[in-house]
Amino acid sequence: MDFAVYILAGAAVGFAVGVTGVGGGSLMTPLLLLFGFPPHIAVGTDLLYASITKAGGVFVHKRQGTIRWNIVFYLFAGSLPASLATIYVLHNYFPDADSYSGILTSMLGVMLIVTSIVLLLRKKIMAESHEQNKTGFLAHIQAHSPRYTWMMGIVLGVMVTLSSVGAGAFGAAVLLMLYPRLPAINVVGTDLAHAVPLTLVAGTGHFFLGNVDFMLLGALLIGSLPAIYVGTKLATRLPEKLLQPMLASMLLALGVKYAFF
Repeated sequence: MDFAVYILAGAAVGFAVGVTGVGGGSLMTPLLLLFGFPPHIAVGTDLLYASITKAGGVFVHKRQGTIRWNIVFYLFAGSLPASLATIYVLHNYFPDADSYSGILTSMLGVMLIVTSIVLLLRKKIMAESHEQNKTGFLAHIQAHSPRYTWMMGIVLGVMVTLSSVGAGAFGAAVLLMLYPRLPAINVVGTDLAHAVPLTLVAGTGHFFLGNVDFMLLGALLIGSLPAIYVGTKLATRLPEKLLQPMLASMLLALGVKYAFF
């Protein structure tokens, strides 16, 4: 593949991220696999790519005061140790990257399926999370939100480290269910503030495993950073009701492919 092709790939994904708001990992990692990159290189490179591209958003949200740091720290308490533990297991219990590539691909498939379901049911999740007089499991987890935030942090730490997917749409869905009174802008800011350090820690772990292609990373960044800006500007003019289901269907198909075939 030519360096220019990777720049164009980064631009395409960046534009899609800007338009739809879906995390780049859901799009970038499957695209890199389709280009023929090994799963460990696709996941490791995309994790560092995600930490860099999301960092600017955290800075903006911090200035606006739209990050709930107490929630972020609950998530960190679970996700960062879980990510480090996952890297430790990959390093010490597998002889080489080829021996755990199947795990990465399967986890990617699972997380793509989960992300597609979250996208398709996003409005329903939001509506149910805001219902008054809730009973059952949803009411229980909201009454004990710090404990379940920590537990979901552990889940996210493992899943994101193994697939590079989940810190965005899935993380936001978790926050919506656990903190129904949290304004939408705070959900986005809090989710980003957690995603950047998590992807950085996981990506750094993959770097030490030899799973990062820096030439590829540079090309993706060159293409995607301006494209994200353009996509964000055009987002209000494009039909979200059409784009979101199409994207969710594509992610679901890719998820089934990588999880089961």
